[in-house]
Amino acid sequence: MIFYEDGVKKSVAKGLVPKGVFKRFNNAFIAIDTTNDLGLFDIKKMKSSGQRTYYRLRKGRYRAIFYIENSNYFVISIAKREEVYHQWE
Repeated sequence: MIFYEDGVKKSVAKGLVPKGVFKRFNNAFIAIDTTNDLGLFDIKKMKSSGQRTYYRLRKGRYRAIFYIENSNYFVISIAKREEVYHQWE
């Protein structure tokens, strides 16, 4: 199952993330959730912090940061490349 943090939902509602971009990410996460294959899209493993391993999914200029827990996908950020990596330095 896919879960979006409140910050992601607010970004889409405010128009910071275009609805078309969000739909592309949502469709990608549905495909990943269905197949459990991270190799379908441009996904890279990021730094791990303690118990969690974070991943990034690239779609054009936008990136989604997420982690996997108990076969569930938790999306914590969707933003432009320069914004999302600035948060993760």
